[in-house]
Amino acid sequence: MNKILTLVSCFALAAVSWATEKETVKSKITEVTVYTQGAQVFRTANYTVKPGVTEIIIDHVCSSLDPKSLQVKATGNLVILDSKYTLFYPKPEEIPSDQISVKSQKEIKIWEDSLRFLDYELQDLQDEINVLNATKQILINNGAMKGQGKVNDSIQLLKQAIDYYTIKMNDLNKQLSKLNRRKYTKDERRKVIAQKIQDLRNHHNSGKTPVQSGPIHRIVVTVNSNEVVTGKLNFSYIVSGAGWVPLYDIRSDINTGKVNLNYKANVFQKTGTDWENVRLTISTNNPYQNKTRPTLSPWYLDYQVYSQQDMYSNAPQVTRSLNEISVKNEKRSLANGKDQSFYSVDRDARTAADFTTMVNQMISAEFRIDLAYSIKSNNEQYMVLISNTDLEASYKYYTVPKLDASVFLVAQISKLDQLQLVPAKANIFFDGTYMGETFINPNSMDDTLYLSLGKDPNLVVKRTLVQKDSRERIVSNQKEKSNSFTIELKNNKSINATVVIQDQIPVTQNTDIIIEAEDTGKSKYNPVTGLMEWEVTLKPKESKTVGFKYKIKYNKDQKLNF
Repeated sequence: MNKILTLVSCFALAAVSWATEKETVKSKITEVTVYTQGAQVFRTANYTVKPGVTEIIIDHVCSSLDPKSLQVKATGNLVILDSKYTLFYPKPEEIPSDQISVKSQKEIKIWEDSLRFLDYELQDLQDEINVLNATKQILINNGAMKGQGKVNDSIQLLKQAIDYYTIKMNDLNKQLSKLNRRKYTKDERRKVIAQKIQDLRNHHNSGKTPVQSGPIHRIVVTVNSNEVVTGKLNFSYIVSGAGWVPLYDIRSDINTGKVNLNYKANVFQKTGTDWENVRLTISTNNPYQNKTRPTLSPWYLDYQVYSQQDMYSNAPQVTRSLNEISVKNEKRSLANGKDQSFYSVDRDARTAADFTTMVNQMISAEFRIDLAYSIKSNNEQYMVLISNTDLEASYKYYTVPKLDASVFLVAQISKLDQLQLVPAKANIFFDGTYMGETFINPNSMDDTLYLSLGKDPNLVVKRTLVQKDSRERIVSNQKEKSNSFTIELKNNKSINATVVIQDQIPVTQNTDIIIEAEDTGKSKYNPVTGLMEWEVTLKPKESKTVGFKYKIKYNKDQKLNF
C-alpha cells in the first residue's frame, strides 16, 4: 500500500513539475514589408521560460492578421511545439462595492448630462428640417408650379418661375442633405452614449467592472525546455488594410540631355497598430493575388447525340463534354530573415534614395530602405522615396497636324525595364516648370518611354487641303474621291530643329472599296496601317512643305463613313 501511495505521489509531482506555464511578454515591430496590397509585419520579443512546457503569450497584435501566414523563430535551447493566433476575452474584475457606488453614479451623471444636451441639439436640427420640408411643400403646391394661374400664359413668366423653382429647390435639398447628415451623426453618437449609460448602470448593479469593448488579439507560442532559458522570439505575419501607391516625378533638362526620375511610394495602413520607427521594404508583390497555376485536363470531342423526341421536335440536344480545370495548391514561403543593421555614417545630407537597395526576386522586386519610418494607423498616405535615377534621354519634336496644329517636344527615355517600375501617374517637370502629368504603364510598352513635354510655339505647322487636286466624280457605277494635302512647317527658333511629322491615308477591309495611295511624299509609309511619317530638319527661320495624295473608289449608291 505504501508503495502505491509513493508511486501516485511521484506521478503527481511529475504532473506539477511539467504543468504548462504561461508567460506574457511584450513585443515591438522592427520591420514591415509593404506590398501593393497588404503588408508583412516583423516583431521581436524577449522571453525567459522555466523548465517544462510554457505558453509564451504576445498580446495586442494586429486584428487583421492572417493566421495562415504566421511564422515563428526563437533563439535559445528549447523546442517550439506550436504557434497560433487566438482571441482572448477578458473577464470582469471584482472591486469593492463602496467604490462602485460613488464612481459609477458620478460617471452615469456625466454621461446623462451629455445625453440631455445632445437631445437638445437633435431637436434643434429636427426643427430646421421640418421648416425646410414645409417650405418645399409650399413651393411644390404653388399654383405657378402646377400650371395654374396667369404664369402659364407668358413664356417669360413661366421661364422665370421654372428658374426660381430650380434654384430654390436645389438650395433647399442641399440644406436638407447637410442637416440630415449632421442629424445622422448625432443620432449615432446618441446610441453610443445611451449604450454607455446602460453598461454603467449594469456595472453599478452587478458590482463588477465593465467588460472590455472587444477581444484581445494575441499570438501564443508553446515551447518546451529542460532548463531556464532566456532568448529572443522573432515572428512575422501578413496583415490586410495596408499597401502603397506608386508615383513618379520626372524632371528633364534639354541642356544636359538627362531626365531625373523620382520613384516614390505613398504608404498607407489602417491595421489598428502604429508602425513606430520601423524599417520599411517596398515590394511590388501582391500576396492576395492568385498564385495557383491552371492545368488542362483532356478535352474530349464527340458527335452530337439526338434523342428520338429531339428528332421529332427538330430541337437537337448537344451532349456536352466536360472540360474541367484543376488547380494544385502551391505554397509560397515568406522571407523572414532581414538584416537589422542601420546606416550611421557622418556625412553631408543625402536623399532617402541613397538608403534604398533593390532586390530582384523571381516574380517581383523589393526595395529595402535603411531608414526608420513612422506610419500611423490612420489610412493617410506617407511618402517614401524609393529611388532617384538619372536617365539618358534624346529629344525630338513631333506633330500630328490632322489632330492638333501644334508641335510637341518629346523626350525618349530608354532602359526603363531595369528600374522595376509599376503602372502609375507621373508628374512632369521641364526646365524647372511643372508641365502636367502623364501615365507610365511598363506592362504595355517596350523599354522606351515617349514623354511629351508640351507644345513649342516657335515651331508652326499648317495642314491644307489642296482644292485643285481634290475632287469627286462618277465613273460608271462607282464614285471616285481624290484628296490631296500639304503640310507646311516653319522654324522660328534660333537653332536647328528636327521634327517628325505623322499623318495617314485611310485603309479598309471592305473589298468593295478601293483605296490608292497616289503620292506619299517620300514618307515612311505603312500600307497596312496607312500611317505616314516624315523626319524633317529645319534651319533657323526655314520653312519646308511635304504632301500626299490618295484616291478612293466605292459604290456610288453607298455613303462612306469618314
